[in-house]
Amino acid sequence: MLENIDVSRMNRLMKENRDARKIIAQLLENHRTEVSMIAHEIRNPLTLVSSSLQIMEAQHPEVKEFHNWAQTVEDVRFMCDLLNDLSSFNNSRTLHYSVFPIGKLVKNIALSFAMSLDSCGSGTEFTSRISPDMGEFTGDKVKLEQVILNLLQNAKEATAGTGTIFLSASADRDGITIACRDTGCGIPADRIDTIFDPFVTYKENGTGLGLSIARQIAEAHDGTLTVKSVPGEETVFTVSLPA
Repeated sequence: MLENIDVSRMNRLMKENRDARKIIAQLLENHRTEVSMIAHEIRNPLTLVSSSLQIMEAQHPEVKEFHNWAQTVEDVRFMCDLLNDLSSFNNSRTLHYSVFPIGKLVKNIALSFAMSLDSCGSGTEFTSRISPDMGEFTGDKVKLEQVILNLLQNAKEATAGTGTIFLSASADRDGITIACRDTGCGIPADRIDTIFDPFVTYKENGTGLGLSIARQIAEAHDGTLTVKSVPGEETVFTVSLPA
């Protein structure tokens, strides 16, 4: 997997040398194709295994009492999630552009998230402030929604049903700013520099790709995803997108 420093060097080389740009672009495309093929070949038999386990459990409920049955089902589910996240990570820089009102997108996400908190009886308090006229934005609507939902879900997990989450969105001449603030557990100083690295996770059963995907999507839009955190007090993730 490419490290951030490798990506920075490649980007600089691609800007400075036209021939290098063509070669690196082809290498990256070949890399993405290989990853997609491997994930596809693994996913197919794994899906059959998952389906078989579900059928066995439906037809013979007693298997749920078998030693390690629950762990086996959980392990298969985790592998399926990992392959899905790997596919998303592999394609996170490939954008399907459209023009859409970004303020409306953020409002709809905020409304859906608030309803999900209510439906699960969460004690987390959620509020939002979205500027009334943020204008039209050209980008990948689905993937930007994925970024915001990922940040909100992380905030939900960090607050564990007791804190607050605040989502804000605004626009000015420099671009779009979307921020997600929570008063959850925070991120320790010795971890904050690695949370965007692929496959680095401090969550139980986490794949370590969610924030990596979110940052790559932001960067594919020529934007940034940054974080500031005070352990035990608050964490703020900020997405900045160009005008």
